[in-house]
Amino acid sequence: MRLTTLLSMAARAAFPHDYRYGTNRPWTLAAKRLNPPGKNRRVVHVEPIAKEDWSVFRGDVVEILSGKDKGKQGKVTQVFRHRNWVIVEGLNTHYRYVGKAGDYRGTYIANEAPLLLNNISLIDPTDRKPTETQWRFTEEGERVRVSVRTGRVIPKPLFQRKDGIIPEQWKDGPKDTSSKDTLQKTYTPILKTLEEEVMEKMNIQENRRQKRSYWY
Repeated sequence: MRLTTLLSMAARAAFPHDYRYGTNRPWTLAAKRLNPPGKNRRVVHVEPIAKEDWSVFRGDVVEILSGKDKGKQGKVTQVFRHRNWVIVEGLNTHYRYVGKAGDYRGTYIANEAPLLLNNISLIDPTDRKPTETQWRFTEEGERVRVSVRTGRVIPKPLFQRKDGIIPEQWKDGPKDTSSKDTLQKTYTPILKTLEEEVMEKMNIQENRRQKRSYWY
C-alpha cells in the first residue's frame, strides 16, 4: 500500500456507527454535546446518495414543498450530505432565547433549521417554478443538470467564498499578480548546493568536496 494512501486513511476521521450528525462540525463543543461519550444513540437511517447523483448545491434557489413555509422560495446556504439536509436562507426558522440567567430572559434569536432533500425542489430559471432534475450530457461531453419538465439546463451556482468573492468574477487590481506572471518559470532546479552556486557565479575554483553526512 502506498504511503499517501496510509496517510489519507489516518487523516480521515472515524466515527462510530451510532454517531449523530448535526449542523455543527464534529470537533466542536456543540457536536460533542450531541454525542456524549459512552451513550448509545438511536441510529438514524439515511438514504445514501452518491456524490455524482447529488443535485442541490450551495447557492441554488429552491422551493419548500411541505411544512410551515410551503411554497416559499429561497437560496441554499448550507448542505449536509451525511443527513441529506439543506439550510435555506431565511426559511424554516425556529426562534428561541439564548443566555437566560436569573431575571434576564435572554436574547431572542432565530435559527434556520435544516430541511430534508425530499422536502425541497429546484427552481427552473425559465419560469421560476419547481421541477425535478436529471443529470445528462451535452454534445460537448459536459455533465449538466436538466429540468425534467422543460428540458432546460439548470447551471450550477458559482462558488462563493466566505468573504463574498466569486473567483470566476474576480478582476485583478493594480497590486494583484497576474496569472501569466504566476505561471512564469523563474527558477531552474539544480543539484548544486548554495555554496557551489555562489562559487560558480564568482568564478571560484574549488576541487575539494565536503564529506557526506547522514541524519542517523
